Amino acid sequence: MTDTLALILVLAPALVMAIVFHEVAHGYAARLLGDPTASERGRLTLNPIAHVDPVGTLLVPGTLALLGGPMFGWAKPVPVNKWRLNNPRFGMMAVAAAGPASNFLLALVGAVLYGLVLPDGATFSDDGSTALVLNALGKPLWLGTGLFYFILANLFLGIFNLLPIPPFDGSHILGGVLPASMRAVWERLQGIGMALILVLVAASWVFGTSWLGKIFMPPVLFAMQLYLSLAGAIHAAFA
Repeated sequence: MTDTLALILVLAPALVMAIVFHEVAHGYAARLLGDPTASERGRLTLNPIAHVDPVGTLLVPGTLALLGGPMFGWAKPVPVNKWRLNNPRFGMMAVAAAGPASNFLLALVGAVLYGLVLPDGATFSDDGSTALVLNALGKPLWLGTGLFYFILANLFLGIFNLLPIPPFDGSHILGGVLPASMRAVWERLQGIGMALILVLVAASWVFGTSWLGKIFMPPVLFAMQLYLSLAGAIHAAFA
């Protein structure tokens, strides 16, 4: 229980920051491309409260964590009016891509900082899924641990949102490249996409089929290896 609470205390701020920057990036991209809706509604702010969805950000992930289920949740989407964009088709693709792009950029910043704060003698585990981050007293270095999970949270969120499943960002990118005859049908699926995802996540938990993890965890772990390699190179260069 103590380890679980410690992990939550480290992981929660990393997740909140990743989600907030993700949503704000959507809004800024929309404003640059002609749609000021998010700005008009006060959503271009780094204040987490403005982006919290009581159900998706608090109730669902909190309940799943307590019950030992898969971590899953969402923030309040930043409002985007595609018809106010200068080029609705391209604009929606760019706005959708801005969210994951912000997470990959944050993960890059986290990797650089991680490499700089690692103490001499720190090593990574063989599988790359965790890191041994120790200070001179042999106790966990919380800044390093926090940065590690900050990188992981951003990569997880960025790659997860690139899944071409409505209403994730990847579905908007895919919708932009579909022919007009298919695009209308695809856009109608956006409204039921979240319900479908919740059903699939619940089914994977109840029946023990980790289909979702098998799809996107390999690319997450591969990307984590690349970012940790960068952190290791930076640490070696400045050690």
